[in-house]
Amino acid sequence: MIILGIDPGYAIVGYGVLEYQNNRFRILDFGAITTPAEMEFSLRLKSIYGDMCFLLDKYHPDAMSIEKLFFNTNQKTAIDVAEARGVILLAAQQYNAEIFEYTPLQVKQSVVGYGRAEKKQVQEMTKSILGLNRVPKPDDTADALALALCHAHCSGSLFSAIKQLPN
Repeated sequence: MIILGIDPGYAIVGYGVLEYQNNRFRILDFGAITTPAEMEFSLRLKSIYGDMCFLLDKYHPDAMSIEKLFFNTNQKTAIDVAEARGVILLAAQQYNAEIFEYTPLQVKQSVVGYGRAEKKQVQEMTKSILGLNRVPKPDDTADALALALCHAHCSGSLFSAIKQLPN
């Protein structure tokens, strides 16, 4: 299974592409899609969409694991991130990637084993699980890899199998 993990944003979209087979991970790619602050917002969305389509076309992921949004402070930022997330989801739908959404708590629980883990703990465990020499930068990239790991761990669980049974 090829999993594309996405940490959504409009300035930085972290991505991580993992192959998961026989309980083993192989990193195919990771990085960040960035847009300059001075760029008109609609052009930033267009750029994110184009780069997402490139990744989806290149790797043909079976699943896209994306963070569920939770904001309780800046509404302007929340709306902008939600709009960026929308173009990311549209691209995934157009490339027939199955979309799975996870909360930060679910990612922490899956990767570290503790839902209240600190961000640094998640990054270090992601580095360890994937056999990396250092934590990927920017943080959004490490978060995207953690989202891909989360889906790999959750997709094989009994809960996932029950959830997908027809009614």
